[in-house]
Amino acid sequence: MHGHRPRTPEADRSRRWFMNKALLAGGVAAVATMTGCSSDASDTATASSSSGAPNGMPSGGPGGSGMPSGGPGGGAGGMGPGQSEVKYADFKGLTTDGKITDGLYSIHSTDVSTDGIVKAAQAFLDGLTAKERKSCTFDVDNDEWLAWSNVDGYQREGVRMGDITAKKRDLGYALLGAALSADGLTQTRNIMKLNAFLGDYSGGNRDTLTEGAYFFTFMGTPSTTKPWGFQYEGHHVAINYFVLGDQVVMTPTFMGSEPTSATYKGEKITLFKTETKAGLTLLRSLTAAQRAKVISSDKKSGDDMKAGAGQDNAKLAYQGLVAKDFTSAQRQHLLDLVRVYVGNMNDGHAEVRMSEVEAHLDATYFYWMGETKDSSAFYYRVHSPVVLIEYDAQSPLAYGTKGGMGGPNGTPTQQHIHTIIRTPNGGDYGVDLLKLHLESDH
Repeated sequence: MHGHRPRTPEADRSRRWFMNKALLAGGVAAVATMTGCSSDASDTATASSSSGAPNGMPSGGPGGSGMPSGGPGGGAGGMGPGQSEVKYADFKGLTTDGKITDGLYSIHSTDVSTDGIVKAAQAFLDGLTAKERKSCTFDVDNDEWLAWSNVDGYQREGVRMGDITAKKRDLGYALLGAALSADGLTQTRNIMKLNAFLGDYSGGNRDTLTEGAYFFTFMGTPSTTKPWGFQYEGHHVAINYFVLGDQVVMTPTFMGSEPTSATYKGEKITLFKTETKAGLTLLRSLTAAQRAKVISSDKKSGDDMKAGAGQDNAKLAYQGLVAKDFTSAQRQHLLDLVRVYVGNMNDGHAEVRMSEVEAHLDATYFYWMGETKDSSAFYYRVHSPVVLIEYDAQSPLAYGTKGGMGGPNGTPTQQHIHTIIRTPNGGDYGVDLLKLHLESDH
């Protein structure tokens, strides 16, 4: 593994913007050609021009290993900022029509301590060198919050896990362990492992398709009273974690994988079976008349995600069937589905979040595209004023293409899945809570 030169907050952002914009427009190979980059020690976060997948496919598409969806700039599924360049000051959040629904969030006590998360974050930062710490710390309202991507070759800020000592990495994992549930931590680590599997499988882009190509950044200073947060990001993982007192916002959180099932270093890893089953369980609990309103088509494209990276101010109308008239059993299946995603947070704060979702259950919509068999590749969405969940089985980009190019025009499969959870109407990144905090002069 090549070394990585830490980037400070004062790094040349115009160069970063150019690099990422070029990546979005044509994949990492285009970036390498335009800049003369290779996977050397100075740019491990920007993949080389060597093939990152079979058939000479460049790494860097929406799944991190192919051509971007939707043409130049990536599709609505999200490649990263660069297609929208939303700044923190201009953040509005996901809305149905561009207008924020006010009064959804408030500053209040949850009675769920964040002390353990604060201590774990401080321990990780204290373990870094002064140079490492400087490279990963930003103001609490910095644009860096919005500068995440699910692409492997995306040029990232922060401390790279593969470039720090094992002891420091363990402190980083301890922070994730405090912030996430046991299932959430396991899922995150398994995504990282399958990322490394893909690197071994493809034989290319060894700096990005590895367990080490994941980055920590911190916004603000860990505190039990003042607002702060952290971001953990790399190929197929982006966890945005905002803390204010004992309140937590863990959105947007993107999790995906290609493949979703493989054996890595003797360990059989299978991801997103719970998300797949929970969606099917809810769908199959509906009557034929209800399904007719939920399912828009028995076909889906290779990439149908609407609120991925770079889509922070997306407008997305409600579609499908609203849960107001669901039976009690159907409502429970809907809550069980949401809990799968919310349950990646540590248990106490997951319960707080579920209460928020349940309060708006009558206004929650369920929507579906694709077939409905256990093995089908499908898309579903859960959408309310306070939660947006997308599950998207996508076409292969680097794994199992069987001699043909994958990409958005390929046939989707459960071996390539993207998921995201957001807090609509200004809640992502804790933006609304920070505004309320500043307005009340806390």
